[in-house]
Amino acid sequence: MTSTYGELRAQLAALTTEAFRPELADIDRLPTAEIARLMNAEDATVPAAVAAQLPRIAAAIDATAERMAQGGRLVYAGAGTAGRLGVLDASECPPTFNTDPSQVVGLIAGGPAAIATSVEGAEDSKELAAGDLDRIGIGSLDTVVGVSASGRTPYAVGAVEHARARGALTIGLACNEGSALAAAAEHGIEVVVGPELLTGSTRLKSGTAQKLVLNMISTITMIRLGKTYGNLMVDVRASNEKLRARSRRIVALATDAGDEDIEAALVAADGEVKTAILMLLADVDAATATHRLERANGRLRSALT
Repeated sequence: MTSTYGELRAQLAALTTEAFRPELADIDRLPTAEIARLMNAEDATVPAAVAAQLPRIAAAIDATAERMAQGGRLVYAGAGTAGRLGVLDASECPPTFNTDPSQVVGLIAGGPAAIATSVEGAEDSKELAAGDLDRIGIGSLDTVVGVSASGRTPYAVGAVEHARARGALTIGLACNEGSALAAAAEHGIEVVVGPELLTGSTRLKSGTAQKLVLNMISTITMIRLGKTYGNLMVDVRASNEKLRARSRRIVALATDAGDEDIEAALVAADGEVKTAILMLLADVDAATATHRLERANGRLRSALT
């Protein structure tokens, strides 16, 4: 047991994300405003680290969109903060892009309970990751994104290894160079943000970097799948008053139509924003607009042309 902990300690000591910064050893003695300034300056370095990986990110997105266009799913797998960020990104896709809840999935080591409470030992199990993927029937059209700041978390690495063996597309998102996670995946993305403000607290810069990359993966994939019209969220699901108001505004921005025409189109389209826009821009009825969208695989720009 002692040797195991010794090996793990040595591994952590070699990670950039775990490095100690002696210049911040007295941070707890600083005024709050100065700590906030330091933290803000640290956060400002993250976008540049992401920018250095943009070619790899873009290649991963194109490969993901190609499989999802054939009916595949996007699956995130991670432990702790990384797992929670995946669950967050997945849960925001249905209201934003009207995806089926099974189309973008977030798996976290330890299951749903681990979203709010740490589940001891779950992140250390490759077998747990394989079991979680088997339960959702991972296959060759799916994309699995393993997320881990360290790039060594067994759950994330195991998810990528198992998914790849099943023929799925694999992406490894880490925040250290030379990571096992990136090496295991077809598309390795290593956003190196450097040592954290608080030693080893990878919910900070590493978490911010992961959030930015996951935003890119899901959002740009949905753009590639025709879930937007320009920069308008034309597949938004109007499930509350705010989103219903947003739907009307999106139709207005896309068509320049008056309020009465917009309301009439949305009622006839049963609230479907894309259908209402097509009705107004192409001057067709709801049934015709629906048929044209079906023929265009839901892509509004294609249905218009």
